Amino acid sequence: MEYEYKILNQESFELEDIFECGQCFRWNVEDDGSYTGVVRNSVINVAKNKNEIIFKGTFDGNEENFKKFIRYYFDLDTNYNDIKEKLSNVDDYLKIATKFGSGIRILNQDLWECIISFIISANNNIPRIKKIIERISEKYGNEINFNGKVYYSFPTPERLAQATVNDLRNLGTGFRDIRIYNTTNMILTKEVDLEKISKMNSTEEMREELLKLDGVGPKVADCILLFSSLKRIDVFPIDVWVRRVMNELYIHNENEEKVNKKEITKLAQDKFLGIPGLAQQYLFYWKRSAS
Repeated sequence: MEYEYKILNQESFELEDIFECGQCFRWNVEDDGSYTGVVRNSVINVAKNKNEIIFKGTFDGNEENFKKFIRYYFDLDTNYNDIKEKLSNVDDYLKIATKFGSGIRILNQDLWECIISFIISANNNIPRIKKIIERISEKYGNEINFNGKVYYSFPTPERLAQATVNDLRNLGTGFRDIRIYNTTNMILTKEVDLEKISKMNSTEEMREELLKLDGVGPKVADCILLFSSLKRIDVFPIDVWVRRVMNELYIHNENEEKVNKKEITKLAQDKFLGIPGLAQQYLFYWKRSAS
């Protein structure tokens, strides 16, 4: 079924801020400025016209559940104005960053897809990450038709497990092929149980489980924790960009490469009021966009 859901006067919601801040890989801008993305087994188009946001898309369920799905995925019931006000009082840098990325919302993305996507993201750039994920979806996902175009859902672990290491290499995954293969099978056999992880209360316990997966190091684990449905905003993913930003703004080491990640993590935990993951997104988006 296809549905439409319109909302008025939703604050802290800008398409470019949400889809271009580095948290997701299956959303693309259309000629009219709207964005279309594949979310689980649905294709959603999001447009904004002044104070109105229009969601159109496919959905296996009734209209009421479609609305709930949209509200959950886009985190519409979280007050981001309060978050921005809280962070803007930390210092002038965050005041600027929260204003620059004022429309950011952290999406509640599928945990399984997030794991494979961020394994692919290691030592990679966003255009290439998106192409690899698209090729994997075309090969092993399900076809979805929307607005006269064909899209593909991200494959289930069962489907992706049909791919050999060589199959994955041929899809452009590079050195990540064996990591994707191993992680898929670890999840399929419940050697690492995603349902169990989702029910954990402790961020550290979640991280320990994710780190068992092949290709998941500390940075990838923290991205999964922050950007998936786990939604752990107490983590602080550190990549080259974030290390650069934290050094430039707060640490001031002449040799950026000597900045210790433990030092950055402690600074973030001490400074960013219990929500360092959100501070990271505003700072990252602001400084990367300005470079």
